[in-house]
Amino acid sequence: MAVQRGRKPARRCGRVTRAKPIVLGGGGLLIVLMVFWSEVWPYVVGSVVLGGIGAVGWWLWRTDRRLRARDRRWRQDEAVKAGRRTLAEVDAMTGTEFEELVADLCRRDGCTEVRRVGGSHDNGADVVGRLPDGRTFVIQCKRYAPSSTIASRELRDLLGAKVHFQADVAVFVTTTRFSRPSERFAVEHGILAVHRDHLGLWNNGASLLALSRVNGRGQGESRHRARWKQAYGK
Repeated sequence: MAVQRGRKPARRCGRVTRAKPIVLGGGGLLIVLMVFWSEVWPYVVGSVVLGGIGAVGWWLWRTDRRLRARDRRWRQDEAVKAGRRTLAEVDAMTGTEFEELVADLCRRDGCTEVRRVGGSHDNGADVVGRLPDGRTFVIQCKRYAPSSTIASRELRDLLGAKVHFQADVAVFVTTTRFSRPSERFAVEHGILAVHRDHLGLWNNGASLLALSRVNGRGQGESRHRARWKQAYGK
């Protein structure tokens, strides 16, 4: 007990020793300010004012960023709901923006747990989620030029993604059309192939589940394809 009582004052002494320079420094600074206040007060006041202006400016900038982002998101949601986007506007999107559009259309249709997973390690999927009836889905999005054609190998990659994500439904959404073999491949393997014309219907209010009823159709006969090639150059 005697040893313990002897150590406690030592610890208190150590704390006092460490605190002494801080107290002395603070006191010295206060004395300097009091002595030279008439000379330094403009600088002190100026620093405080500038710091306050900077803080207020930063807060206003952050608030403006949040409000602009919220307004942009609101306008995007309203455009999706109203189907006001034209396919020409969709063609001008980046790949990421197109994936976000597809995700928003899924949410509009009542899908849940929708998230964009596109990227360098997306395992062949861009959007995943759950349909209103509870089934899970995986979507591959391809924003290609209208003159391009989707080949069968890209649909095979989607089948791999369906297995990887253990999804019930696989959907391929594109801004162009499918080749004849890829269209047959989609129907034979239960892939919902959303080509350019179906994307236009989906964007204008038709639900994703409604498009499944016309899967494998809508790309037209030979005359329609001839007009397509004339319009898009291929």
